[in-house]
Amino acid sequence: MHNGNNTLLNTKDVTSVDNTNNVIIAIDVYYLEDKAKAVGVIFRNWDDSEPLRIISTYVENPLEYEPGLFYKRELPCILKLLECMDINQISTIIVDGYVYLDNEFKAGLGYHVYKSFNNKIPVIGVAKTMFYNHHKDDVGQLCDDSNKNVVTKVNRGKSKNPLYISSVGINVKEAALCIQNMNGNYRIPTLLKLLDTKTRECLKDESS
Repeated sequence: MHNGNNTLLNTKDVTSVDNTNNVIIAIDVYYLEDKAKAVGVIFRNWDDSEPLRIISTYVENPLEYEPGLFYKRELPCILKLLECMDINQISTIIVDGYVYLDNEFKAGLGYHVYKSFNNKIPVIGVAKTMFYNHHKDDVGQLCDDSNKNVVTKVNRGKSKNPLYISSVGINVKEAALCIQNMNGNYRIPTLLKLLDTKTRECLKDESS
């Protein structure tokens, strides 16, 4: 059960977050057949255990997934969610995915979010799985180090499976430390786990 500062709100109900500046928002999107639900968990400090607000919005008939072009589907949902906020309040945006896909700085979802706000808001990508782009090394062996220069692995709790951190507008090592220091004793930080739970909840009419 969540307290009054932790209410799930539709974007039409929120235009500011208690007039608070320098907040962090973590965003994820969940898809059904004909609609998508975007959710944002808003908090102030990296070690917070409770959010200031949780906001949501819906997108009808989202674009189909295109291999290698995931951002085309997800970005419109994220931008719609952020329409409800004063962008000047946001110090950092966290997305579920990558900022860069390889060492050549091929743009991932996070980079497209960054560009959408004129490179003014740092974006951190937190991915749960490695982005595979296998290639052969100098001796012909398959390997996957294609993004090792732009991704930092973070191990949390006792999990042997890392989170894969990438960033733009903030040094990737600093970004990794921010995620490392988030509240929670497990692989997934408390507020990112809450985000996942809220995003996957059944779509329902929240206008009442």
